[in-house]
Amino acid sequence: MSYAGPEFEPPRRPRRRPLTVALAALVPGALLGWVVYEGLGSATDDGRGGPESAAVRTPSATGDAKEPGPSPTEPATSAPAAAPGGPGALKGKVVVIDPGHNPANFRHTAEINAKVNIGTGYKECDTTGTATNSGYTEAEFTLDVAHRMRTLLEKQGATVRLTQDGDRSYGPCIDERARIGNQAEADAVVSVHADGSGSGNRGFHVILPGAVNSGAADTRPIVGASRDLGERIAGRFVRATGSTPSNYVGDGTGLVTRKDLGGLNLSTVPKVFIECGNMRDTKDAAQLTSGAWRQKAAQGISEGIVSFLRG
Repeated sequence: MSYAGPEFEPPRRPRRRPLTVALAALVPGALLGWVVYEGLGSATDDGRGGPESAAVRTPSATGDAKEPGPSPTEPATSAPAAAPGGPGALKGKVVVIDPGHNPANFRHTAEINAKVNIGTGYKECDTTGTATNSGYTEAEFTLDVAHRMRTLLEKQGATVRLTQDGDRSYGPCIDERARIGNQAEADAVVSVHADGSGSGNRGFHVILPGAVNSGAADTRPIVGASRDLGERIAGRFVRATGSTPSNYVGDGTGLVTRKDLGGLNLSTVPKVFIECGNMRDTKDAAQLTSGAWRQKAAQGISEGIVSFLRG
């Protein structure tokens, strides 16, 4: 996600709460540590190149050296241990996974450029998303991680629904993505993305809904629960992947609050976005294109959801 553009609301530093310290592994030359928020909150990406813009991200010919593409031999089920809780732990719970974008969006520019109401104004239906320099698209990434998450969460007994499963010619639009979670009366919704920022910008961040009360949007009832969900996902994501929070947004917390994303504004159930890394940075891209790493990402996000749903 690019944060340039007139509609961008700068990330707010979240109010500090009791913290859980998660120390990353010792790597040559540095000890990386991170204080992560987990489960004590009180209370993404709809766009690229400016929030929810429809611009296509074209890899720069003069950009970073090309990273390896994804290996087709890495199965979606080659996993670490399943998310904690055991079979049946999430029986009766409904989780909606929202894989960002759609691989065929670029063929439907008129449709994805059509404006929809997000409560605070109008935004494009959807965007093409970004891609690594080697051409691995965000839409491919998000759907793969979503499939891995579905497998893990269904093993816990959850009912899992995807907003799209490669079964649509484009979209769905951001308002419909929110509506799918609302109509399912989901206990949690997570929108999976990967960012398209500049080279050298690294790490993940979780996007939380800000308090919006405008037109069709009223996020006030879900702000607290969404923060709790997001904090738990951030903590488990670090633990599962070894990734560090974004070095370019979120002030090192891995958490960003926004009010300009239709997928959050129109949600009536707890929902967050996660940007799993920056596809335009070669080091992050090497992780994002790895099936083994994507399994870890799915594990971390799923564990955060399980922690949230079990309280």
